[in-house]
Amino acid sequence: MSLIDLLTGNTGNQVAEQAENKFGIGKNQVIALLAVATPLIISYLRNKSQDAKEAEALNNALDKDHNGSILNDASQIEARQAEGGSILDHIFGGQKSTVENQLSQNTGISIDKIGPILAMLAPVVMGYIGQQKQQSNVGAGGLGDLLGGILGNASNQAQAQQSNPLNDILGSVLGGGQAQSSGNPLNDILGSVLGGGGNQQQGGGGLGSILGNILGGK
Repeated sequence: MSLIDLLTGNTGNQVAEQAENKFGIGKNQVIALLAVATPLIISYLRNKSQDAKEAEALNNALDKDHNGSILNDASQIEARQAEGGSILDHIFGGQKSTVENQLSQNTGISIDKIGPILAMLAPVVMGYIGQQKQQSNVGAGGLGDLLGGILGNASNQAQAQQSNPLNDILGSVLGGGQAQSSGNPLNDILGSVLGGGGNQQQGGGGLGSILGNILGGK
């Protein structure tokens, strides 16, 4: 299962439906958030995995707690929300509030709901990575390449299938995250692709106009 399949298939829909029911946010709006936040989480993990100690800690966490069972058991999504909050604290560290603010500004989801929704998403992303790790049979030393491959494959798939707004979002986000990396996923994805950095204004195909289409003219 590719990252695109994860987000556009049953698992992504389950996260979106549970968030919609719990927080009263439109399902499409939640899915748009997932499309931006998921590659951001994976990019941060990829950067962390360049450090041998962080890679070993991530490898141990994946082996212990993230075997992919959550992808087939929707009841875990809300039940593991508190755990997801701790995961995000570790992944984003001191940049967590900045990430949440930028995501709130660019999706129109209020700041008090961004964190809880991301906390529902985090164990799902970790479960997906754990599943891919098992299938690829890699250890701590191979995690960086595994995570880079997940993003690269998803980028190629999204850009080859730009037939709907969600794929447009994923294509923009993943393309921005892979090209001309500054080493900081927040700058790469939220900065250039979402326009938060002000480095370049993407006309027509930028996330703002795409979100406007998918959310009905936000």
